[in-house]
Amino acid sequence: MTGAFLAGLVAGYGVAIPVGAIAILILGLSARTSFRVGSSAALGVATADGLYAAVAALGGAAVASMLAPFAGPLRLLAAAVLLALAGLTAWRALRPPAATRQPSARGGLDTPVRAFAAVLALTLLNPATVVYFVALVLGRGDVLGSGPAGAVAFTAGVFLASASWQLLIAGGGTLIGRALTGPRGRRFTALLSAVIVAALAVATLLGV
Repeated sequence: MTGAFLAGLVAGYGVAIPVGAIAILILGLSARTSFRVGSSAALGVATADGLYAAVAALGGAAVASMLAPFAGPLRLLAAAVLLALAGLTAWRALRPPAATRQPSARGGLDTPVRAFAAVLALTLLNPATVVYFVALVLGRGDVLGSGPAGAVAFTAGVFLASASWQLLIAGGGTLIGRALTGPRGRRFTALLSAVIVAALAVATLLGV
């Protein structure tokens, strides 16, 4: 069981550490809003990784073959969502300051619940994650074992690894936000985040 947990930790860091669109999104959220919002988004990613790890540990190769026909449409949907988020981020950065201060104008991912739900859904749109975990489970069956206890330990390791890394990213975004406290600094980080997320959306669409 300890071996399965350690295998989950390694797998979780392996899928979480590469910086992609989700990491940039979390970093930008924390910089523009607060650590509370950024950490909620981070836990959304960790929850999705944990769910996929559990599905992979329990379902194995059957899961990969079932998801294969949907890889293309899911990639298109993920790219569309990323582009929409990039557009929303840029629009909120460029609109007049008076409109930004109105409470009724708040929206997007500016609350912990919205950030968690949106990032969870976006992360679940990536079928490559479950394929990654399936490959690990099939290759390390001797470590995970055949019982549910091994699957639970593996899933817990993945969740803790992913959560710790994503929370670290959220903390970094909060520090950036504090360093750039003025309106121009916030606008710069928002626009930079929008441009990078849009570029990653195009890369996702092209499959590169």
